[in-house]
Amino acid sequence: MSKSIENLKAAFAGESQANRRYLAFARKAEEEDLAQVAKLFEAAAEAETIHALNHLRIMGEIKTTMENLNAAVSGETFEFKKMYPEYLGIAKQEGNSQAAWSFDVASKVEQVHAGLFLKASDALKNNRELEKVDYYICSVCGNTVEGMPPEKCPVCGALKSKFFKVA
Repeated sequence: MSKSIENLKAAFAGESQANRRYLAFARKAEEEDLAQVAKLFEAAAEAETIHALNHLRIMGEIKTTMENLNAAVSGETFEFKKMYPEYLGIAKQEGNSQAAWSFDVASKVEQVHAGLFLKASDALKNNRELEKVDYYICSVCGNTVEGMPPEKCPVCGALKSKFFKVA
């Protein structure tokens, strides 16, 4: 792998993290009634997304939808089968219950994501339209559901009111 590709991968990771960090900062600014600061963080987050997408495109990692679905299934499966169980074990050993909770719910939701991506992949393989449904996300744990949200999140127990619809 060339040094430029290594640098693109590192830059992609950094820009992606900056996007999420700035969005978290924007939420905090909104909580503190600092709307203009929140808007600035949101603007910077969007710019970081553009940078990250440019890097990803140049690396050639955006492929056909079928290839992208396969990559998504592979990544999500790795996370819930290997990465998060290891992280969860370490957090428990260290007695870090908050980290353990975060790793546990993320692992469970990554399994849901893998299933949703597999469902989409199967539909494409069989030349079927993916059923048109709304997706709802639990704002506490990230659980992703099709159709209407449940009365209580099966992953973290949050109430239905904590789910938001993906636009």
